[in-house]
Amino acid sequence: MRLAVAIDGGNSKTDAALVREDGAVLGTARGDGSSPHHLGVEAALDVVGGLIAELAPPEEPAEALLLLAGIDFPDEEAAAEHAAAGRGWAKRSRVRNDTFAVLRAGTEAGWGIAITCGAGMNCVGIARDGREARFPALGPISGDWGGGADLGSDALYFAARSEDGRGARTLLEARVPAHFGFTVPSDVAHAIHRGQLSDRRLLELAPLVFELAADDAVAASIVDRLVAEIVAYVRVASERLRLEEEAFDVVLGGGLLQHAEPSFVAAVAQGVHLTAPGAVVRPTAVPAIVGSALLVLDGLGATAEAKHRLRRELESETVTIGGRDG
Repeated sequence: MRLAVAIDGGNSKTDAALVREDGAVLGTARGDGSSPHHLGVEAALDVVGGLIAELAPPEEPAEALLLLAGIDFPDEEAAAEHAAAGRGWAKRSRVRNDTFAVLRAGTEAGWGIAITCGAGMNCVGIARDGREARFPALGPISGDWGGGADLGSDALYFAARSEDGRGARTLLEARVPAHFGFTVPSDVAHAIHRGQLSDRRLLELAPLVFELAADDAVAASIVDRLVAEIVAYVRVASERLRLEEEAFDVVLGGGLLQHAEPSFVAAVAQGVHLTAPGAVVRPTAVPAIVGSALLVLDGLGATAEAKHRLRRELESETVTIGGRDG
């Protein structure tokens, strides 16, 4: 039975799994983030290499599949694959964007559209015949808005305007500074300006926006904008792939969407159905490493039974990320 290594590398953490062609999970490991966008290719691969060393494959794996955040263009994939091949981790190494893992984890069909929303947001689509639709996901320079960092920044923005009267009053005015132990939003702005508080911590405010949306019009407007962004991604991806008349899954994943409230999912579905009435919108809390591992089994031509076994074992509480399963 051939072995393979699956990697799901995000901005904040990286999961790895050593799997066998029959679907057995031989080991798992977790480490720091491995996005080449933030670390550079070689440093990102150093993180991956440390996890593979921890897995300690007993023989050379047939394949290593690295699905990494921040790999957005074909030339980036090619450069990272070339560098990964030089590490000698497997007979073949492949590198792709991590959103493919979310799609594969969230649907048994193996095709459809996935939206992942963590610190940032991205979308991929795959047609039944394998055609793909992708987006750069580089932030404002590629027209992006909608990750947790954006929601958090908007929360502070509207809180500040509520405090000084330039904007509508909002519960965010009190809740945003309280989250960081301050009294008013201007205290938060001052702390960020002076370098006493990292602006990256604004990401922590994203769940607060969802919490307040039911009772606060300003928070609700931020959530409504997120719904509109997701709908726009799905509309464009489905048009590119000519899926408007198809029945397909729209998978919502990532830290902000994997446990989305039914009302949020319904709002997304309502917008999606304007252009793709057959789409089924569903959040998934299945870890993305499951999708990466299933894709690596797809590449090995594994049986459906093997894939069911792998999904069952990786989702099981008996498989602990960061530990070993003999």
